[in-house]
Amino acid sequence: MPHQLPPEGDWRAWVIMGGRGAGKTRAGAEWVRSQVEGSRPLDPGKARRVALVGETYDQVREVMIFGDSGILACSPPDRRPNWKASERKLIWPNGAEAQAFTAQDPEGLRGPQFDAAWADELAKWKKAGDTWDMLQFALRLGETPQVCVTTTPRNEETLKALLASPSTVTTHAPTEANRANLAASFLEEVRTRYAGTRLGRQELDGVLLGDAEGALWQGKMLEAAHVDHVPDLDRIVVALDPAVSAGEGADACGIVVAGAVTQGAPQTWRAYVLEDATVQGMGPTGWAEAAIAAMERHGAERLVAEVNQGGQLVAEVLRQVDPMVSLKTVHAAKGKVARAEPVAALYEQKRVRHVRGLNDLEDQMGQMTARGFQGRGSPDRVDALVWALHELMIEPAKGFRQPRVRTL
Repeated sequence: MPHQLPPEGDWRAWVIMGGRGAGKTRAGAEWVRSQVEGSRPLDPGKARRVALVGETYDQVREVMIFGDSGILACSPPDRRPNWKASERKLIWPNGAEAQAFTAQDPEGLRGPQFDAAWADELAKWKKAGDTWDMLQFALRLGETPQVCVTTTPRNEETLKALLASPSTVTTHAPTEANRANLAASFLEEVRTRYAGTRLGRQELDGVLLGDAEGALWQGKMLEAAHVDHVPDLDRIVVALDPAVSAGEGADACGIVVAGAVTQGAPQTWRAYVLEDATVQGMGPTGWAEAAIAAMERHGAERLVAEVNQGGQLVAEVLRQVDPMVSLKTVHAAKGKVARAEPVAALYEQKRVRHVRGLNDLEDQMGQMTARGFQGRGSPDRVDALVWALHELMIEPAKGFRQPRVRTL
């Protein structure tokens, strides 16, 4: 498949990121074969010495070498290498060798030298940084030594640094790309269980989900906030962070729907984020219509709109679409972080829940830190979320008075 084929061009590292069962191991095994094999069984190939690096020796042996998609299973009889267990080496008929190493022992890579390497599941390595560094020093043979990295993505610093390197190329595929070779019951089960979760996006879609350092919302916090059922809500609002420009390169217009159960004292209130209806590239009429439509879908009682940008225009456009809309305009007197921090505290107190599938919103939340937004562009979705939860949970609590109990 396309994601299993080596990219063209001058690259040092090829990273194959994919979901579980996407065919990463087969791609790595076939790449090793393409490096060591010549035109005929005894002809030399491009590479003569290859490093095979996995989390443990057992995983190198059982997955990369002897696995169903490993090197031996992919090799035709006249080109199949022999496994020399005492030296942890594969030896091909043409004399090429591949040696097994464990990421648990980075020093094991000190001394040997190679012209190619295959690193499997790098994002799982406990000593990823040290092992990767030692491997780079060992890749010093031949004209253009290269490494193939096959991994399910995780928020791991070594992997992120590798992906950011200008000498790295990346291919990507979800689990679904290899459905022809997977049990239908497996796909049905994991999609039913994990669809719409951050774990599903990572393990099935092969998407690298990163939390910025010091993120106000951590991935584990958001994963724990997911619910499959929303109770009857006392209030529902739609929050709007309007975009003042339109077109392909314009900022998005954040539109978030949230509701809350507000019976009892404020510390017992619970909020539920119901939909991220954010739109991109629309002019004022377009995002106004989208916001009003979101209100109608959820039976929202109020539309909360920030007017820092656009001023009176925002209210005028909304009332052109719906003259009777229940509208509250808000002006941001504080910075984005100052507004977001009390909302993040509600999540820490487990007082906010999310329906599944709010992937873009949650990705943006993971880039919001105490130092500001670390992602690209403006955090439009997060701004809308913050306004919605301020309206539902924070502002009403300020005026709440606990009933006094008279004693006789």
